[in-house]
Amino acid sequence: MSREDLEEKLKSWSERVERSLAKQPERLKEFKTASEIEVKRIYTPLDFSDNEYLEKLGFPGEYPFTRGVYETMYRGRLWTMRQYAGFGTAEESNRRFKYLLSQGQTGLSVAFDLPTQMGYDSDHPLAAGEVGRVGVAVDSLRDVEILFDGIPLDKVSTSMTINAPTAVILAMYIALAEKRGVPLSELRGTVQNDILKEYIARGMYIFPPKPSMKLVVDVIEYCAHNMPLWNPISISGYHIREAGADAVQEVAFTLADGIEYVRTVMERGLDVDRFAGRLSFFFSAHNNFFEEIAKFRAARRLWARIMKEMFGAKSREAMMLRFHVQTAGSTLTAQQPLNNIARVAIQALAAVLGGAQSLHTNSYDEALALPSEEAVKVALRTQQIIAYEMGVADTIDPLGGSYYVEWLTDMIEEEALKYIERIENMGGMVAAIEKGYVQGEIFRKAYSFQKQLERGEKIIVGVNMFREEEKLRVPVHRIDPSVEEKAKSSLERLRRERDNKRVGKALDRVRRESEKGEENLMPAIIEAVKAYATLGEVCGVLREVYGEYHPDSWRSW
Repeated sequence: MSREDLEEKLKSWSERVERSLAKQPERLKEFKTASEIEVKRIYTPLDFSDNEYLEKLGFPGEYPFTRGVYETMYRGRLWTMRQYAGFGTAEESNRRFKYLLSQGQTGLSVAFDLPTQMGYDSDHPLAAGEVGRVGVAVDSLRDVEILFDGIPLDKVSTSMTINAPTAVILAMYIALAEKRGVPLSELRGTVQNDILKEYIARGMYIFPPKPSMKLVVDVIEYCAHNMPLWNPISISGYHIREAGADAVQEVAFTLADGIEYVRTVMERGLDVDRFAGRLSFFFSAHNNFFEEIAKFRAARRLWARIMKEMFGAKSREAMMLRFHVQTAGSTLTAQQPLNNIARVAIQALAAVLGGAQSLHTNSYDEALALPSEEAVKVALRTQQIIAYEMGVADTIDPLGGSYYVEWLTDMIEEEALKYIERIENMGGMVAAIEKGYVQGEIFRKAYSFQKQLERGEKIIVGVNMFREEEKLRVPVHRIDPSVEEKAKSSLERLRRERDNKRVGKALDRVRRESEKGEENLMPAIIEAVKAYATLGEVCGVLREVYGEYHPDSWRSW
């Protein structure tokens, strides 16, 4: 059928539909994705140009990577099933890690408590009441030794969700590997190390942007020279989405962060093809099924274009966007929590159909507390059912060529690029953050969604529709209140038993080199943690040198 014949047939069909609407109207006046992209009634070959196939889709493992970053994708190897875990003491978290590995998990993902994320030891006054609550408390190398006791570092990949104190936590992991005789070249894993999204969405920053960026680049540079299998950063759209951004903003702001990191590392003198292949990304899998699949495909294609055209990358690896996905925590409901099992399964399926390299599935009880062991197992089994029972991993990019998915992929890429160009015109992501632009855009989107929810224009099952009077029947995992005292006692014993003269010298080196501002701080920090300097002591020195960040530009919202 010619294009003209198809256009005529579509026109005739549309006229017939319009006549039928007088008798049976559609259920909504307009249909839109979560990003407010208007969805047409039907998509046909008229919405997708076959002559652009190689330019816009190509083949898996080849530029522009729309259909996947590896040639055989899940036919060769399934995604890494990496459940985010950690709470209480290092001993408790170690037991949970071993349980998950025994149940078929294929990678570790460490959650740290708030004091650790803010660079405070467990006995700091500001840590009171928060030790071990939302993650594991890590104060020193001794805790890391316990946390990974019995876990082979050269066989299990480890992801660590840590940002402002990344250099210190990674140094502890490196020190443990060296103590066990594991070559750094064999370590596999990721540190999040994405400080820009902390200023945008999450607030877990310590230092001002400039020294924070230096620490990020120090980690990337050190890993490029010493840890070739390690991802030194996970550029995170997940937290941007959790703060209220839509799918387009998630892609745009995440890739704009990535542009800022690549530019800054290149200013350090590293060749883009030397380090960019180890950059990784982290996205949310939200509720709008097809938009999420299109989002992942659009992000891959857009990043490949950016790396090739903006930064002159030549290697295939430097143009790849490899990413981890977590199902959307913000979509979990405390009301009717078992509904979350269905939400998580569908979100996880979108991540797989979108070509994720690793995946965390949330537990159904996480709107209530840290997940119970039973809920964690259900979440992991959800991934395993998708992997082994559903057949969706048997062919590559099975929704490629869908008229709707390809059109939506184009639309997300187009709208995300507009945001990126706007940010570049402001002087880059740091400048946009300092102006409060990105934070304001997310705030407005989150506010708009909340108002739509209150008006009933958006539906959340069990919250504003199909509500029930219910009593909580889900067993809630609770943290032992003695965790904080145990951590304090452990710190007191550590400071008594270690060589404090050695610690003092090592911390003086960190201070000297951070004041000079020229040296990569990783070797000095590794020396300090090997002497059992604590996280709080190292971050305390950096606080003295760099100061703390207290934003005031957000008033411009």
